[in-house]
Amino acid sequence: MQRIGIDVGGTNTDAVLVDQDKVVGAVKTPTTRDVTGGVRKALEDLIALVGPEAKNASSVTVGTTHFLNAVVERRRLNKVAAVRISLPASASLPPFVDWPEDVAAIANGGHYMVRGGHEYDGREIVPLDEEELARVGREIREAGITSVGISAVFSPLNAEFEERAREIIEIECPGVRITCSHSLGRLGLLERENATLLNAALLDLAEEATSAFQEALEQLGITAPLYIALNDGTVTNAEMTRKFPVYCFASGATNSMRGAAFLSKIENAIVCDVGGTTTDIGSLVNGFPREANSTVTVGGVRTLFRMPDLISIGIGGGTRVHDDPLDVGPDSVGFRLTEDARVFGGAQMTLTDAAVSKGLMEAGDASRIADLEAGYVDDILAIVHERIASNVDRIKTEATEVPLIAVGGGAPLIPTEIPGISRVHHVENYAVANAVGAAIAQISGEADQVFQGLSRDEALAEALKIAEEKAISSGAAADTLKTIEMEDLPIAYLPGHAIRARVRVIGDIAALPES
Repeated sequence: MQRIGIDVGGTNTDAVLVDQDKVVGAVKTPTTRDVTGGVRKALEDLIALVGPEAKNASSVTVGTTHFLNAVVERRRLNKVAAVRISLPASASLPPFVDWPEDVAAIANGGHYMVRGGHEYDGREIVPLDEEELARVGREIREAGITSVGISAVFSPLNAEFEERAREIIEIECPGVRITCSHSLGRLGLLERENATLLNAALLDLAEEATSAFQEALEQLGITAPLYIALNDGTVTNAEMTRKFPVYCFASGATNSMRGAAFLSKIENAIVCDVGGTTTDIGSLVNGFPREANSTVTVGGVRTLFRMPDLISIGIGGGTRVHDDPLDVGPDSVGFRLTEDARVFGGAQMTLTDAAVSKGLMEAGDASRIADLEAGYVDDILAIVHERIASNVDRIKTEATEVPLIAVGGGAPLIPTEIPGISRVHHVENYAVANAVGAAIAQISGEADQVFQGLSRDEALAEALKIAEEKAISSGAAADTLKTIEMEDLPIAYLPGHAIRARVRVIGDIAALPES
């Protein structure tokens, strides 16, 4: 079974064709401003490299920074109406209260506080005010807002009010797109609500991006289904991406980690991915990225949903080198590397120039940097090595030595010896590990919620059923599903023998039915 993987980074767009356990072909092309143009060019180059057989691939998976960049760069976000079901509680901190002013100015389409919600023990605060919700729906319609984020107090315990609010607003506001917080986040009202509002603010872009990716495939005669990479190292179909774009925020880094595991055959290790703009450092656990258990800030907005535990630093092939005093980054020339770097005829000193001068990599014309003094280059690389080593130590959770897998186009910048690391592994096709990770990714389904009135085994069984249903609905083959995580936590302060159960399953992409 042949699969195509594409990863869109800040500097380069990579594409690979993977057949079973080997990489058939790989290409790297500069990322374009419109992103999809780079995807199309990468696919064209891949087809030219391996031949027309690439068009017969069984699946195409794209990992993109499109959605994360939209938040970070404060662009292409749509207005969102925030509906919070909580009164008389939680009135002192309204929606968008902790957002950076520049992001809120773009995304804030008004907020509405409605009576209802549940207590921490599952009891109603007050009955849901359906008449007020109907009025809110009409007001949203009159304001011309097309995206709505609904959050209710303790909705992960009981989602009844959020679902009823969705029904009422859809009646009053036909065609509106709604994100409910219980489908995204966990306990923690503001962080869960923030993730919901960010998701709703990206729905227009998600529709546009997935349609553009699909159009690029059709133009090149590729009929394989399109999948989009997710934060946890798995993929989902384009339809789910249109509904939940926030799940794709960190897909680039997780693709690299999954690709590193595939290429090295090592499932437990530190992964250091040096791209053109940043270095992402994370931990592989059983072949998948370790998940962050705390709040994650995205573009200055505090959120709480499924994200990998990563440390990102401003070191990459395009990172600028500054003099007087000597320093490295964090700014980068990004996708202009082939124009601005000295080895390509530009005037900007970058880490690619330093690596070429030291003989660590080949790029451009080395004669253009013949004037660089060896001591100057050594000082630059010493800064890079120290920052990588200190952040590798931060991501470790144990004192014993562990292996490290070096991937990314800038992998030669990683030192060969790092304190606390047993061995630094450099693998074949390291420069396109991100695209390899996208190509080989499986589909996942996760359940993470609180069950009441059930025994431990019953709660876990119910969570497993929910996770499997989610995986199958996203395109997984039912007969390939396997459980990779299962945990439970009794919640003593809730009545009715409450248990938080978390189950995650993965499965292979289902084969298309024969026509």
